Amino acid sequence: MTGAAQDDTTASLLPRSLTLHRDGPVAILRLARPAKRNALDDATVLGLEAFFATPPPDVRAVVLDAEGEHFSAGLDLGELSARDAVAGLEHSRMWHRAFARVERGRLPVVAVLKGAVVGGGLELACATHVRVAEPSAFYALPEPQRGLFVGGGASVRVPRLIGVHRMTDLMLTGRVLDAHEGQALGVSTYLTEHGGGLAQALELAHRIADNPPVSTFAVLQALPRIAAAREEEGYLLEALMAAVASSSTEAQERMQAFLDGRAGKVHR
Repeated sequence: MTGAAQDDTTASLLPRSLTLHRDGPVAILRLARPAKRNALDDATVLGLEAFFATPPPDVRAVVLDAEGEHFSAGLDLGELSARDAVAGLEHSRMWHRAFARVERGRLPVVAVLKGAVVGGGLELACATHVRVAEPSAFYALPEPQRGLFVGGGASVRVPRLIGVHRMTDLMLTGRVLDAHEGQALGVSTYLTEHGGGLAQALELAHRIADNPPVSTFAVLQALPRIAAAREEEGYLLEALMAAVASSSTEAQERMQAFLDGRAGKVHR
């Protein structure tokens, strides 16, 4: 199956709330519910899971974008049907499973954040690897004001970025962080100009896509586990991964090019 045919097949399996485009080795996956401020319904969350479970084989990086003025205003309130405790647990675990596919899959994901990045939208954003924010972006976790608690992984991922005490403030007070506050706290990794998010995300995604696959695997799969491990286990995992990465043919070719002066040096 050709790359174009594979893309068509993948796109045909997505819900209408997600669109797929290609820019060479980079896939642009876009939330497409602008009338709902890209609120996340179950079909969209399951569509994200399906895409990241079996992405097109020749894709090397993904840009996660959104139609309209907002990244995502969170859970579609139409999904808040009456559920007993078991059904509510299963629903939350479905979100966990889907966003784990984003975070722990084989593809680096660069998100374009603008407008509302709220509730479940923030949970999705925090599952991506690099986040480019426009000045319009704002962040909030309003669940407690609605008598709810986060259920899509925020209580695990958000504190890793901003700390438990700051997340506590967001949830108890309803505080909203603007784009500059979010950048200072680590919610976003880049802050760009108005309308510049997609262009910067694509530039970063193409840079990422040029990395050898073994290096990308090491960063996405080994690095989070090393960071979560005890010190001695972390050092051992690092040594093992370094040995595997440096033994690849592509790594050896690139190192030789560097030694021969045929590769660019690091500059500011």
